[in-house]
Amino acid sequence: MPIEFTHVPGKPANGGFFYDFAETATKLSLIEDAGFRKLVVDDPAGLLTNMDIAAQTLDRTASLEVVLTHWAGVIEPTVAARQLAALDARSGGRLSLRMLGEPLEDSDAEARPVGHSVVWQRIDEYLVLLKRLWSNDRPFDHEGAFYSVRGGYVPRKGPHGADLTIRLGGQSGTALKVAGRHADVFELTAGSPDEVAQLMQRVRGAAAEHGRAGKLRFALPIRTRPEGWSGASDHKAVEVAGPPARLALSLLPYAALGVEEFMISGIDRPGEIARNGRETVTLIANSLARRAADAPQPGTFAAGSFTEAHLR
Repeated sequence: MPIEFTHVPGKPANGGFFYDFAETATKLSLIEDAGFRKLVVDDPAGLLTNMDIAAQTLDRTASLEVVLTHWAGVIEPTVAARQLAALDARSGGRLSLRMLGEPLEDSDAEARPVGHSVVWQRIDEYLVLLKRLWSNDRPFDHEGAFYSVRGGYVPRKGPHGADLTIRLGGQSGTALKVAGRHADVFELTAGSPDEVAQLMQRVRGAAAEHGRAGKLRFALPIRTRPEGWSGASDHKAVEVAGPPARLALSLLPYAALGVEEFMISGIDRPGEIARNGRETVTLIANSLARRAADAPQPGTFAAGSFTEAHLR
């Protein structure tokens, strides 16, 4: 089972990871070389800024995939579909869309519907429209609870078309229903391996209702902390303190559950990116390879038991 690592930039008060793009370009090169497969773009400036940052990131990297954070309600689906299709084409297919149930910034909250269920109903309708706009071969009309579209059409589709990777999360029954219908990657909530396993089971159940149980991949947010750290906890991510070896050891139980992607935050300095990336990726890959090699092959245990029984 291949394990992927995604870099989640921090948001310091001085402007964030993308504030100085000359410095950011150096970090992007390190992130790519260190073995990270993806980079999350979720700058607090909002969606339009994130689209610009995503374009610059894709232009300055060769293989790094960009996870673009988005919130339904900022721009109309037809506009978003055109811009995202153009970005996907510009990247050669290295773009995925990460939908949040909460706005990126306070000013976006003005367009937020009232009520948790209503928020997710709008996300559902929004994603239905995006996928239709990315796949239709002629203009269409749509009249829904949240959006009205006349002559909706995107002439230049992205390389993925309607199969652009969609990432969702959440824990409520409403959120899981939407994720079961649309998510290709489900971003898990922090918890113990047992708690994460239970959530994964719930998500698979929701996806099974749409015949998609086997199409989901799972990503787990991880927050690295310095040795001896004792500050406030980040309840959105599994927290690990210490060197890369300890981080790798902490992630193995989650990998054994079927988590295929770890979203790592807390390593924004160039030295930290290079060291944690290379060492953690290598340690986990080697550990999983050894575990696979040590696992008994089908029939091995049964044959051994049979022989022992006859020797008694």
